[in-house]
Amino acid sequence: MTFYFFDLETSGFSARNDRIMQFAGQRTDMDLNPIGEPDNILVRITPDILPQPDAVLVHGITPQKTLIEGISEAELVKYLTAQVFIKDTIAVGYNNIRFDNDFLRFTFWRNFNDAYEWCWKDGCSTWDLLDVVRMTRALRPEGIEWPFAPDGKPSNKLEYLSAVNKLDHIDAHDALSDVKASIALAKLLKAKQSKLFDYLLKHRDKKLVAPLITSGRPVVYTSGRYPSEYNKTAVAVLVAQKDDKSGALMYDLRIDPDEFKELSPAELAKRWAARGEDVPYFPVKTLSYNKCPAVAPVDVLELDNGYEKLQLHKEIIQQHLKKLQVARGFDDKLLKALDIMWPKRTAEMLDNPQKVDGQLYDGFVPDTDKATLSAVRAAEPSELSNFSFNDQRLEALLPLYKARNYPKSLDELEQKTWEAFRRQKLDASGSAANFFSRLEELAKTPGMDGQKQYLLEELNLYGQSVMPIPTD
Repeated sequence: MTFYFFDLETSGFSARNDRIMQFAGQRTDMDLNPIGEPDNILVRITPDILPQPDAVLVHGITPQKTLIEGISEAELVKYLTAQVFIKDTIAVGYNNIRFDNDFLRFTFWRNFNDAYEWCWKDGCSTWDLLDVVRMTRALRPEGIEWPFAPDGKPSNKLEYLSAVNKLDHIDAHDALSDVKASIALAKLLKAKQSKLFDYLLKHRDKKLVAPLITSGRPVVYTSGRYPSEYNKTAVAVLVAQKDDKSGALMYDLRIDPDEFKELSPAELAKRWAARGEDVPYFPVKTLSYNKCPAVAPVDVLELDNGYEKLQLHKEIIQQHLKKLQVARGFDDKLLKALDIMWPKRTAEMLDNPQKVDGQLYDGFVPDTDKATLSAVRAAEPSELSNFSFNDQRLEALLPLYKARNYPKSLDELEQKTWEAFRRQKLDASGSAANFFSRLEELAKTPGMDGQKQYLLEELNLYGQSVMPIPTD
């Protein structure tokens, strides 16, 4: 068993619509000692994608740099499956469960590879250090320096943690530098709080998480959804299990349920969906068993003044728990509220090229098409038009896969089809207009230094270069 620490820099913040621009990683043994050389790979951006200028200002990777030094997405996927996500690999990142992993899934999807196998097949799994850090700060903070943001609130940003603990982190928001910092942070956590580190590593497995939650007993639960003044940690209890058994609705026992248990599903949904600093706190959140939630038995609070650290009162928690246990129908109303907020997604046209990049979650690829996926990946570019699929999404993806990865192989008709696709995506959709408008806004922002001005100029040049030729 080995760890593989990885990080991405991307063209934006939407896994459905944006792209990986840099992939970096380092394999280690289970004692966190490096194995082999690190990976540091740029990925060529394709001319149907305009990066979000704000994202490029953060990481500093221009589209031009990826075109000169990068490899195609298809080449990246081949490398990842052959060299990175190999047998008995634990893929680890910092906030990867909700960001990097999703980008990987969509990258695999666009490039005719199974989007999920990389993190479960052949003994592989995934883990996220962010909630490990959060729970360590909340329950076992001794031996580690804990940073605060400029506004005085507790912060667990990787660059802040690296700075106050004097960890090597030369260039925050460079993927390889972030990887090295993550490994150093993992070593610190393991050295100072090994029992908690090992416990959470073991309990990344949904087969261990689910029984702990479904027992009906309160648990200590750490999540980014909880308030920072309590170190993102609550004592919570299952109030309803999701219909598909993939997770549970957890109630924060700090909060008296009397205010909520009589609300209608619509009222609950309105309160639940509200966002903003001035919005009243809603005490229910969704826990997904397969997203490595940081949960522990409530008994851990009996040690080292756990209740006091979290500003919890055991008697009040018990009172709120008893109220929940007799609140009949509250579970059904919460599930209905969840359906109001997140109605079951109706599949769009399955053969619409403009939508197909983002349709991964519209359904699993049928078994009848899985062998063809492998054949597509192994085929020469000239052979790609010979394949057909039962899944119409894959039919729509195939010409895009060819155009993005093998543009020189397109014949005249394929080139015209690709240009029509790009024209619709960039021009008719308003994407290009928004891109250039944002560049203008940022150029007028006070305090833009020379490096940022350079990045904006490069983005403008790139945007101009990929704009489709107008048609008569």
